Amino acid sequence: MGIFLVFLILFGVCWALLKGWPAQAVLLFSGMLMLILASLLGYDYLIGFNEGSNFSFVRVMTIVSSQFSKSLSGVGLMIMSIGGFVAYSDHIGASNELVRQTLSGVKKLRLSPPLTCVAILPLMQLIFVCIPSAAGCACLFMVSVFPVLVGLGVSRASAVSVITGSTAFGMGPASAITASASSIANIPIVDYFIQYQIPTVWPLMLVMAISYYLVNRYFDGKQGKAFRAPPINPSDTVKQNDVPSLFSLIPILPIILLVSVYLINEYTDFSIVLNTTMAMIISWIIALIAFSLKMKSIKSAMDSSNIFWKGMSDIFVSVVTLVITAGVFAKGLISLGFIQGMIDGAQYLGLGSSLVLVVFTLLVFLSSILMGSGNAAFFSFGPLIPSIAAKFGVNSINLILPMNLAASLGRTVSPISGVILATSSIADVPVSEIVKRNAIPITVALLLMLLIQIILL
Repeated sequence: MGIFLVFLILFGVCWALLKGWPAQAVLLFSGMLMLILASLLGYDYLIGFNEGSNFSFVRVMTIVSSQFSKSLSGVGLMIMSIGGFVAYSDHIGASNELVRQTLSGVKKLRLSPPLTCVAILPLMQLIFVCIPSAAGCACLFMVSVFPVLVGLGVSRASAVSVITGSTAFGMGPASAITASASSIANIPIVDYFIQYQIPTVWPLMLVMAISYYLVNRYFDGKQGKAFRAPPINPSDTVKQNDVPSLFSLIPILPIILLVSVYLINEYTDFSIVLNTTMAMIISWIIALIAFSLKMKSIKSAMDSSNIFWKGMSDIFVSVVTLVITAGVFAKGLISLGFIQGMIDGAQYLGLGSSLVLVVFTLLVFLSSILMGSGNAAFFSFGPLIPSIAAKFGVNSINLILPMNLAASLGRTVSPISGVILATSSIADVPVSEIVKRNAIPITVALLLMLLIQIILL
């Protein structure tokens, strides 16, 4: 009965998301509905709310309140600090300066247009690690990298596909998905980044770059001069705007701090405690001081601090609320026996941990395409992984990591994702054209990632 109700509610959730209903509201109320049904059907033992009030709704609200409290004090605060720092870096021109400096280095290589397009992909991915908003980072590339590529002779469709491809891997200490994944796996975020994400992503990035080269070459040859008219003179792009060159270091300060402390703790007798939230706040204070020196006014710097708080509030509305509501949704799935049912079914059919890994990774990938949000997809299913991993005797990280990367890969081929819609509008290229060019490189990267993870199981 419980499994039937879950599938019925999941169908309703998919319908609502396709109709454009807000993901937070859909996840929250569908999760609450499942919790209420579980209580009425006597499934209390599955979720552990068999103590307290006799009223089902009160029991459910206790779980919802607990989820709010837990998320806000843990991963939620971490993500909000990331949002605040990213917003402030963008406000003072540091993000744009980082792109300008990187682009200057690429120009000096004097590569052919197709090779420049491929070479810049991993460099943009590195910038995305420091500026982890997919749509925001891609839009920054659209006013900086895009006109340069087009001016060199790269077609608009090829340029915008590679730019969106640079946001295909949600990784790094500043990423909300990474913060959530490391929290679920119960390991420090820097360990997760250095020991797991980097070794997995670099071969995927290499293969994806080659795939983009071949795919764009094929489509450009097939379409002739389509999408080739340069919309902007490349000489007009990425002006310095009186931003000191040292400001380009500000967006990467949190990574420098976290990795430095990690290396100190790993290879010396010192023991320094520095979490991601602390690194973001320290980096913001340094940025604030740098901005006050540039402006030669403490008052201007203090006024600019509001950008940090606004960035925190914006990320709360867009991301942290997803973490909270997805947590309630996950609790609802557990309460009606969905996870236990999947585990029992897999064991009955003789399915091993490898197939479970593939199923959940593809589930997140397809959910990301459907929702247009990697965050929403991962936050919905990520909390379920520890119990599944324990049942199959595998390390949680072996399931968390591919789901983490699949969420951001799926967003890159979703025709309703913010990054695709924003870049297609700026480039005046149809959404279908971008999705078509992204599909093969993203699929190749996904399949290679699954193969690597299955070998490592």
